[in-house]
Amino acid sequence: MDKSKMDKSKIEAFALELFEAERARRAVPPITEREPAFGADDAYAVQMVNIARASAMGHTVSGKKIGLTSPAIQRQLGVDEPDYGHLFAAMNCPGGGVDTAALIQPKIEAELAFVLKKDLTGGNVTPADVEDATDYVVAAFEVVDSRIADWRLTLPDTVADNASSGRYVLGRDKVYINGVDFKSVSMKLFKIIDGRAELVSEGLGSAVLGDPKVSVAWLANKLHHYGVALKAGEVVLSGAFSAAPAARKGDLFRAYFTSIGSVEARFE
Repeated sequence: MDKSKMDKSKIEAFALELFEAERARRAVPPITEREPAFGADDAYAVQMVNIARASAMGHTVSGKKIGLTSPAIQRQLGVDEPDYGHLFAAMNCPGGGVDTAALIQPKIEAELAFVLKKDLTGGNVTPADVEDATDYVVAAFEVVDSRIADWRLTLPDTVADNASSGRYVLGRDKVYINGVDFKSVSMKLFKIIDGRAELVSEGLGSAVLGDPKVSVAWLANKLHHYGVALKAGEVVLSGAFSAAPAARKGDLFRAYFTSIGSVEARFE
């Protein structure tokens, strides 16, 4: 459902620019600096043009990601709600190895991934519905990347850029969520340097819209607004527990979540 009010030719042009930026690994200036009227609905229209383009090239949508769940980040960007982007199967790094050369300016976020066994649709999804529709939860890393130069983002810029999606890594421990208090799940993110684990950041599930299940419910309802659905089998990255440090070739990160498990990413 296209709610954009901007001329379709401009939407197509911005989409192509971002598509080529990702392919060439060369960031571009923020769209909002060049087109001040560019808004969130325009940005989602740009995102969907590139999702359709990637799908036509044979890429398979594997899920969705939620960004801007932290109140601090929302204040920084002057917004009052999260955003979302699409995940493709090619973004998954099943062995934990991340090809740094394929990215521009990656950062790493520790979060929980919900894997669905039922569709979440209708526009009135609740956290209880999320629990009912979830097959299992795993620890995860989202490797965010921006095709916008120097991470100079407003909400429309990151939305148009598929919510700064890059890659993702899923942990091995599948947790079936009955009885898990997601608000109190704690996370510690470590960078392994010369065999030593240095604490980089930590956070609680309550940092993710108060509860990661609330975040997933928000996403399902937001997608309904744009005529998109969360589907059985999809992975949903529910939002970062803490700030995202930069990641460079040679870096090794591990995150540990109480009650859930751990996940590791190597930048190669």
